[in-house]
Amino acid sequence: MTKSILCVVLTSMLIPATVSAEKIPDDYKIGSFALGCQAYTFNRFSVFEAIEKTAQAGGRVIEFFPGQKLSADQAEVKWDHNATDDVIEKVKAQLAKYHIRAVNYGVVGIPKDETGARKIFEFAKKLGLYGVTTESVESIDTIEKLVKEYDIRVGFHDHPRRADNPNYRMWDPNYVFSVVKDRDHRIGSCADTGHWVRSGLKPVECLRILKGRIISSHLKDLNEFGKPEAHDLPFGTGVSDVPAILNELHVDNAGRKLVLEVAQHLGEDTVRTIAMDSTDGLVRGYEAAKK
Repeated sequence: MTKSILCVVLTSMLIPATVSAEKIPDDYKIGSFALGCQAYTFNRFSVFEAIEKTAQAGGRVIEFFPGQKLSADQAEVKWDHNATDDVIEKVKAQLAKYHIRAVNYGVVGIPKDETGARKIFEFAKKLGLYGVTTESVESIDTIEKLVKEYDIRVGFHDHPRRADNPNYRMWDPNYVFSVVKDRDHRIGSCADTGHWVRSGLKPVECLRILKGRIISSHLKDLNEFGKPEAHDLPFGTGVSDVPAILNELHVDNAGRKLVLEVAQHLGEDTVRTIAMDSTDGLVRGYEAAKK
């Protein structure tokens, strides 16, 4: 395994609060954060490999996404909320092997139809997840009903502003706040700070708009502000002001989950990173970003 894979998680993060039935044990935390990877960081690999690489990078938790191949031996099996109990048990065994805790699932579409939506919440319950990430605002009534029933959080994710689609509003934290503010407290924002930067928004100001409603956060550092084509950089070396973001998240609510992902792949199964030891790159990068 190359260092460029091991430290990939240095380029972006996710952070949710911990007031659900599935609280994150202290041994999965580094400082006040449970630090780990979004499996999409390793989307060219399998679920099994993503779990292993998260552990090798020094992570403690993982957020899954729908559609990743299960393993090198079962590449035809796709990992999502339609997984059989047998497949779920295989993933649980891999998580236990590397002492990684699954905490989130998304970004996934949640249908208005309660039967279809319930399948996602049942999947989350079987895995003992903290939360689910979505952009399905149209399903908010169904989501709220199931959040109350399952005691599982839901965070509404933001992608960048779309010049070709003025009807897309998830990039705007004011809109997201208007969607969640009168809903159950377990419904809030999955704050993707990298996409805010691409949209020309300052992440700290966005976090303040959503104060008290941050369920999770894909935390990233980018090379340019207000450019849709901006790419990820190691924490603390870009324009996102990661130290201020971390300070704001600490002020908002201590004891969060921090999951990382990368958006820029360089080809030949490598991703942008900074070179560190195979076991401490993620952790040292996190500590450096706080300074």
